[in-house]
Amino acid sequence: MRVFTLISEFIRDLKAQKLRTFLTIFGIIWGTVAIIVLLAFGNGFQKQTMKNMRGIGEAVILLFPGQTAKPYMGMGTERWIRLREEDAYLIKREIAYVAESSPEYSTWDAPLRVGSRVRTPNVTGIIPVYSEIRNIIPSKGSRFINDLDMKLRRRVVFLGDELANFLFNGKDPIGDYVYIGNTPFRVIGVMMHKEQDSSYNSRDKDRAFIPASTFAAIFGHRYVNNIVFTTIHPTVSPLAIKEVYKVLGKKYHFDPTDKEALSIWDTNEFQKMVWYIFLGLNIFMAIIGGFTLTVGGIGVANIMYVVVQERTREIGIKRSVGAKKRHILGQFFMEALFIIFIGALIGIAISLLLLLGLSMLPIEEFVGKPSLSWWVALTAISLLGAIGFIAGLFPAKKAANLNVIDCIRY
Repeated sequence: MRVFTLISEFIRDLKAQKLRTFLTIFGIIWGTVAIIVLLAFGNGFQKQTMKNMRGIGEAVILLFPGQTAKPYMGMGTERWIRLREEDAYLIKREIAYVAESSPEYSTWDAPLRVGSRVRTPNVTGIIPVYSEIRNIIPSKGSRFINDLDMKLRRRVVFLGDELANFLFNGKDPIGDYVYIGNTPFRVIGVMMHKEQDSSYNSRDKDRAFIPASTFAAIFGHRYVNNIVFTTIHPTVSPLAIKEVYKVLGKKYHFDPTDKEALSIWDTNEFQKMVWYIFLGLNIFMAIIGGFTLTVGGIGVANIMYVVVQERTREIGIKRSVGAKKRHILGQFFMEALFIIFIGALIGIAISLLLLLGLSMLPIEEFVGKPSLSWWVALTAISLLGAIGFIAGLFPAKKAANLNVIDCIRY
């Protein structure tokens, strides 16, 4: 019964202060929409960016040849360190932190031709595990390079999706032949389309992959262009890199502390940096939304102070007939929470409709799809709860602490 009395008094107050209440609730609605939509956009943008970055692979480290900068064991500086195919297997075998490793031959001097269609992409010689390292997934009905292709030095090629589309004009190329230079290669697979922001030779969608053994036999390359490997966990990449310098330093006789002898690109570091950038961006958006919501909370506090003033005599009467301070405190505190709850409920509904509408726009490729997550919901609820508590507590405490006699005389 007491709850119904509280609700009826709350509705009466809303009717008495229609404009002021509407503006206050509107402030809460606007603040709720701002914080949810801003954080959902930030969350979606972060997910899309990280997805695009992972197109290069998970926990990938790229190893390139370098030139020594320190003398070592009587040998001078500026010696070129050339990497061989067996170095990829050596790294995998000797370093416990390395999960997988692949050599990578590369050339831009071999045009690809199908009929009158010609393009000169990056032709890459690799081993089967390369597809796992670099997140290269064959499309339906196709496959990647396998061990038998390597053993028999087969003239087979796996094409990036856009390269295949150009050469075969949108037709299914599986089983057909493409000329690499003057040598025919049978197409065994086409890459499933993926988003990829990072690359070093070119995007995988524009590359042609052939077995490393076939590449070395046809083009006669003694040295690989680079080695690509992954670690057992992103956090151990610095340890893995340190071991790489030790293992290859021992083989090629250079100082393991000579960072110029090898060139290394640790994609984990770049992804970590991007993660921190988005963390800062999301915190900034939360602050902006929080300020907007705080303005609405100040409005709630103001209207409750007005309500306390207008109901001073009522408070005095209630206290004189036995109402305790906690009853008065609870009444006004609950009324403030009611206002916050109504505004938040409407704001959440509007936010969900906005996010639903925005998700239908063709913007996912550029800024991602705005999405809610547990931390977005938790942040919004925490801010709403904190502002509701503060906005309701102080007016309620003022009402509860009013002098009974002064209230009756008011």
